[in-house]
Amino acid sequence: MTKYVFVTGGVVSSLGKGIAAASLGAILESRGIKVTHLKLDPYINVDPGTMSPFQHGEVFVTEDGAETDLDLGHYERFTSARMSKRNNFTTGQIYESVIKKERRGEYLGKTVQVIPHITDEIKQYVKRGAEGADVAIIEVGGTVGDIESLPFLEAIRQMGIEEGRNSTCFIHLTLVPYIPTAGELKTKPTQHSVKELREIGIQPDILLCRADRSLPVDERRKIALFCNVMPEAVIECLDASSIYKIPGQLHDQMLDEIVCHKLNILARAADLTVWEKLVQALENPKQTIDVAFVGKYVDLTESYKSLIEAVSHAGMHTESKVNIHYIDSEDIEREGCAVLEKMDAILVPGGFGKRGTEGKIAAIRYARENKVPYLGICLGMQLAVIEFARNVGGMAGAHSTEFERETPYPVIGLITEWKDRSGKVEKRNEASDLGGTMRLGAQLCHLSDGSLAREVYGAPDVVERHRHRYEVNNTLLAQLEDKGLRVSGRAPGTDLCEMIELPTDVHPWFVGCQFHPEFTSNPRKGHPLFTAYVKAALARKAAAVAA
Repeated sequence: MTKYVFVTGGVVSSLGKGIAAASLGAILESRGIKVTHLKLDPYINVDPGTMSPFQHGEVFVTEDGAETDLDLGHYERFTSARMSKRNNFTTGQIYESVIKKERRGEYLGKTVQVIPHITDEIKQYVKRGAEGADVAIIEVGGTVGDIESLPFLEAIRQMGIEEGRNSTCFIHLTLVPYIPTAGELKTKPTQHSVKELREIGIQPDILLCRADRSLPVDERRKIALFCNVMPEAVIECLDASSIYKIPGQLHDQMLDEIVCHKLNILARAADLTVWEKLVQALENPKQTIDVAFVGKYVDLTESYKSLIEAVSHAGMHTESKVNIHYIDSEDIEREGCAVLEKMDAILVPGGFGKRGTEGKIAAIRYARENKVPYLGICLGMQLAVIEFARNVGGMAGAHSTEFERETPYPVIGLITEWKDRSGKVEKRNEASDLGGTMRLGAQLCHLSDGSLAREVYGAPDVVERHRHRYEVNNTLLAQLEDKGLRVSGRAPGTDLCEMIELPTDVHPWFVGCQFHPEFTSNPRKGHPLFTAYVKAALARKAAAVAA
């Protein structure tokens, strides 16, 4: 039967519950235990798909097309478990499900209440998402004391009783701040946070203490005594230069051993050799490159979490350090492309909305004309098609109908728009729902013989994850191909454009993909597209040094 580890947080948010949960999963998996992860989000939104990156950060997409919390990306990068729509649910989904049941009469006329109906629904969702795993690690979003989190906390409290002592383990992550003027670490916030948790009826078994310096023995004993946990179960979570050090840090403090003892699990010793090798490669690069990351959320790196990690993985697997320079595309619109002159490669990520698109197009043109290795992802590929259409294909004013409804050359548009053979752009319903209207999840892509993409992947067919509404316009694509743009990947059946590139005799490495390869990159294997991209940047730098 599946056993459960519940991870809660206190004092403040953004302490790293997701990384802690993912790291625990990595250690348990190294002991031969089959793990899965769930994230319970207390917001009313049905999913984060329509939420602003400024508020929520990245939306991670699973194989089955669920738009989920970015922590699911951490779970997949740290373990071999594949996430699905069952592994992330929100208050909005729970209430939506309960209300639908009430409307269908499934409650037989009873008064529908938070307890037991909402909490029962939460428990059902948790158990459904945990099916098939030896241990399910469940992270509860928000902090203890938040009103919106209370139904989730009540549900896991009930599970602690119903599943039994040896089937549940409660881990609480809390802050132990250092006060410079006093010269002391303060344990009172942790004590109050645990007090809040115990008032709800949950006694933590393990405390993860987030701090910027090591906890003295006396402070750890004090926390253990006042919070009613064993001293060895007070584990410090210190700031680290890389998140991939965290599994080793937690293992050194026997977190996995304590969890296995609490859950009465007999397992082999942990083998973290792979993580040790990754950290070694990360900390001892043999070369360095500079990559321009041209986007519009550059002040919020959480918006590109998976992408940043994928580039980091490629650095590990090429024994190089990749210095990412976050460049606001609106700055390029105002000041030009001089900031790109010292870059070894340029990357334009996905995104939505018109703001900053002309700056991205200018950066793409710079990469094409100056033969700088370029990788365009989702919108980054679409803008590369637009740039090529305007400046090589002779299509003045070419654009996407997402940004310019009256463009004379809609090289990017909704399928329903460019399938109208008369050339007339159909009027779309501007008031239609945005949620759930995109091409989402894993899709098959066939790669052309002799293409750079085929060489990079080393396979004729690949499966990658999508998150977009707009497509390259097939009715105009042949004109661009005649001018030298190569369509190197297409979706079987629909013939939709999945990858574009420039021939290697024209440009050393210029690739765009409609999908999001960053969602399938992990530190243990990396991703062939990012690894090839970093190698191209290294080659450019080596050639420049030799010259």
